[in-house]
Amino acid sequence: MKVEQKGKITIIKDTQGDLVAFLMKLTHEFKTFENQNLIIDISMHKKVSADEINTFLPLSNQQKKAKKSFVLVAENIDFNAITEKIVVVPSRLEATDIIEMDDIERDLGF
Repeated sequence: MKVEQKGKITIIKDTQGDLVAFLMKLTHEFKTFENQNLIIDISMHKKVSADEINTFLPLSNQQKKAKKSFVLVAENIDFNAITEKIVVVPSRLEATDIIEMDDIERDLGF
């Protein structure tokens, strides 16, 4: 797991290639990141199913309750098969844009 800080955003990237182990480690260490906007980069996994994406939903919900953003970066997935309760984008740039828009909405009181 690689952690990178960029301003108000923390990027956490899976470097081991084991999505289940990565999710367990992320869940275990989540208190460390709970007050930050998060980009979770799982783009190294070329075949990620909607069910695997949905396993991140409890962490996403926890971030939303704390009024922080949680965005997954994944490539080559069927975005229509993913629940609308979790934000998934194909690139880090789009993830950053989503977080910036979320911050603006929070500042405006939405």
